Amino acid sequence: MVQDKSLPRLKAPPGACDTHMHIYDSRYPKAATAKIDPPDASLTDYLKARARLGIDRTVVVQPSVYGKDNSCLLDVMAAIGPSARGVAVVDHTVSDAELERLTKLGIRGIRFFMLAGAPLPLGILETMAARIATFGWHVQFQTDGRVLGDLEPMLQRLPTTLTIDHVGKFLEPVEPDHPGFRALLRLLDNGRTWIKLAAPYETSKLGPPYYDDVGKLAKLLVKAAPERTIWASNWPHPMAGERTPQDAWMLDMLLDWVPDEATRHKVLVDNPARLYGF
Repeated sequence: MVQDKSLPRLKAPPGACDTHMHIYDSRYPKAATAKIDPPDASLTDYLKARARLGIDRTVVVQPSVYGKDNSCLLDVMAAIGPSARGVAVVDHTVSDAELERLTKLGIRGIRFFMLAGAPLPLGILETMAARIATFGWHVQFQTDGRVLGDLEPMLQRLPTTLTIDHVGKFLEPVEPDHPGFRALLRLLDNGRTWIKLAAPYETSKLGPPYYDDVGKLAKLLVKAAPERTIWASNWPHPMAGERTPQDAWMLDMLLDWVPDEATRHKVLVDNPARLYGF
C-alpha cells in the first residue's frame, strides 16, 4: 500500500504542540515595514493540517507582515480557544495594563524578528526583555545565526527566557565549529535559552529528505539542551517558495533529528507545556 504523504509516519503523542505558525488574512492591513506579501493562509486550512499531524496545541506567532498590530493574532487565538498560546510584537510604548491584558489572552512571548521587514529595532531588546519579564514572557529571537557571536553578550544579559528560532537560522549553513554556532551552544549552556527545531528548508543547501546540513546542527543542539528544545511546523512555510515541504515531513524529520522516543516526547509535549503554560 502506498503511504499517504499528507499523513506523518510519526504518531504525535497526546498534548503535542506546534510552537510556531502564522495566519495570513488580507482583511488585516499590512505594516509599512512589511517586505513580503504572502497569499492568504486561513485558520481553517491550518486546523486541517494540525488534525492530519495529530497535534493538540498551537502557538500562533505574529508575522512580520502585520508589524505591531496584533489584531489578526489575537482573533486567531480566540478562534482556536484554550489550545492556543501566542507570541506578539509590542514596543516600548506598550503599557503595563496592555501587557497584563495580553497575558490573560494567552500571549507568552515577544517576537524580535531581525531580518528584512523587522517591526522592532534591536536597540529596544534589552528594555523590552526587562518589561516582559515581569509578566513571565520570553523573547523569541530570529536573526542570521552567523552573527550570534556578535550578539551573544547582549543575549546573555537578558533577564528573561530566550528562544532561538529555526535551528539558529544560519542563512548559510555552517559547520559546528563556526563562531555563531559555538555562541549558540554557549547560550544554551546558560539554562535560560531554548532552541526551536523548524524550517530547515529555508536555509539548507542539501535539501530534503533530511536537510543534513541543518540536521547535523539540530542533533547537536538537541543533545546540548534536550529539556529546552521545542518543535514547530512553521505553517504555511511563508519563505519556502518552491521548496515548500509536506507538512507531514516537518513532523517526521524528528525521527531522524530526535531518534530517542523519550526525548521526542519532551520536545513535542513536556517542554512546550512548560514554556507556554499549557
